[in-house]
Amino acid sequence: MEVYSHSRLSTFEQCKLKFKFRYIDKIIPDIEKTIESHLGNSVHKTLEWLYKNVKQNRIPEIDEVVSNYAKNWKEDFEEDIPIVRRDMNVSDYFNKGIKFLVNYYLNHKPFDDNTIEVEKEILINLDGKGEYKIRGFIDRLSYNLKTGEYEVHDYKTSNNLPSQEKIDNDRQLALYSIAIKEIFGEDKKVILVWHYLSFNKKIHSRRTDEQLKKLKTETLNLIKEIESTASFTPTKSALCNWCEYKPICPAWGNKPPARQLTLEEYYKIKEKKS
Repeated sequence: MEVYSHSRLSTFEQCKLKFKFRYIDKIIPDIEKTIESHLGNSVHKTLEWLYKNVKQNRIPEIDEVVSNYAKNWKEDFEEDIPIVRRDMNVSDYFNKGIKFLVNYYLNHKPFDDNTIEVEKEILINLDGKGEYKIRGFIDRLSYNLKTGEYEVHDYKTSNNLPSQEKIDNDRQLALYSIAIKEIFGEDKKVILVWHYLSFNKKIHSRRTDEQLKKLKTETLNLIKEIESTASFTPTKSALCNWCEYKPICPAWGNKPPARQLTLEEYYKIKEKKS
């Protein structure tokens, strides 16, 4: 059984060589995350903590939310984390997270949208035989008692606000929509909700059953393309500045390592150093 993820598929579409480095060679980059991903992780962890409290009938005060965010930021922060944007520093990114959370808190308190689960793991059977599956995690799942719809919520901390057309063609949450229908019933209605925290804005989208059926086929075909690919060529783009494999990418005149460490070897070396 092969289990894929949206991020794995997106990596292949973005750059085949990056896909090879990460998922085939399993190269561990010198720097495993960026300041943007650290910000996103810290905010996600705080919102997960917030809604776990809400599910237990306790609404934390806003200063508790900020304190939890500061704790999450400090716990996972690395001093050598790269910052690509020259007009930003660590404090700027930290304060952005506070702004995101304060705005979100004020907009959604008392958080009474009937949240069912947070960080819900889903597994989608693509081919009906169990040979190809997609695994993912839903940031937050709620059930709207007024509309009778399941709501799949996703938090975004990026500085880019996509068009409605792009949202309506988004693969990740649409796949999650398939999972919700498989769990709760094919006749259930599902609405997809993106929270673009940089813009303090929500964007909604829905998929028809025909669209979801087509998506399953397209996703399975993409996986088969991945498995039949023999040449993993690099794709240069603006995203390269944020790529953790740029220091070993031949497209930038760099040389990949002669032999890649396995994950087991990497962690043994890391343990000895510590």
